[in-house]
Amino acid sequence: MGEKKITRLTINERIKIETLIIEKRSKSYISKTLNRTRSTIGNEINRWIGSSQFYNAEIAHFYARAINNSKRNKDKMTLCPRLKLQVYRGLLSGLSPEAISGRLKVVYPEEESMQISYESIYRHIYEHPQGKINKKLIKLLTRKKTRRRKSKKRIGHKEKISKGISIENRPVHIDNREEAGHWEGDLIIGVKQNSSIGSIVERKSRYTLLVKIDDRKSKTVCGAFTKKLKLEPVGLRKTMTYDNGTEMAEHEYISKNTGIDIYFAHPYSAWERGTNENTNGIIRRFYPKKTTDFNSISENQLMAFQHRLNNRPRKVLGYYTPNEIYQQEKNKFKYNHDDVVLKTGNKSSKDLFSFLIPKLE
Repeated sequence: MGEKKITRLTINERIKIETLIIEKRSKSYISKTLNRTRSTIGNEINRWIGSSQFYNAEIAHFYARAINNSKRNKDKMTLCPRLKLQVYRGLLSGLSPEAISGRLKVVYPEEESMQISYESIYRHIYEHPQGKINKKLIKLLTRKKTRRRKSKKRIGHKEKISKGISIENRPVHIDNREEAGHWEGDLIIGVKQNSSIGSIVERKSRYTLLVKIDDRKSKTVCGAFTKKLKLEPVGLRKTMTYDNGTEMAEHEYISKNTGIDIYFAHPYSAWERGTNENTNGIIRRFYPKKTTDFNSISENQLMAFQHRLNNRPRKVLGYYTPNEIYQQEKNKFKYNHDDVVLKTGNKSSKDLFSFLIPKLE
């Protein structure tokens, strides 16, 4: 196996270049003398001899090494402190690198220096996984793993509920998500199955309502869901798709008091309520099943988390937030006009993700 070819100019070669320039030798002559391509020699000389006629081998070599080290050892975040600050703030806000990357493109569409791929963010975090700062950054990630691994999908098991309208009878146009007002619902169970909260997600905007409930009896759950849904505009109360949990046995009470038609998914078919399942997965990052007692979480705390959840940029929404999309839909009904401008949250370059933090009295 032959020796590895040296591609970069050495300090000795640059000293020879300096000497030959002083002797007023041509670039072709220098390239033949050093056994280098003419383009290599030409680029080296032209970099320095232009505005001045001076070439110094030591300075040229120092500059070349500095540039090379910057390219190899410094990523975009390191070279741009302003970008680094926003990425770190996004991680501290509980966002994934993918969500941070997408949101930066939405807020800074014309500023390339403030855009970065989520893969670059991951590489920055895992560059030195045993480093003190990198360990802290890894803990801010969803999985908190020292190595990146693919997640596995799991399917829950629910009992089939009787006297419910099957999802097969749900209007086909709902699948397109072009119309707001169609929801998906479920319960999120706490540790030892002794507590729970309700989650109701609007399919188009992914806007989420969290419902605090005292127990899992059908009367209690349906009453709490009805109270929460009645706070939403009538025009955005059309349908809700639920699983076959027995807590929805008195679903007719919800329909009667809110005007919402309720459809039930097939048993063991969590993908038929994919929006709700995905949202529940996000909620579980903050409220783990094995450690969370929802009875110990106050209504104010739950609403603060709902605010935070609805102001998380989502990839599926083009990195807008559910709240931004849902407010646009509410304004369509308010002004009775479909051509409503989509307004974004805080664009302050000083604190891009400050709108994630709820302001409670």
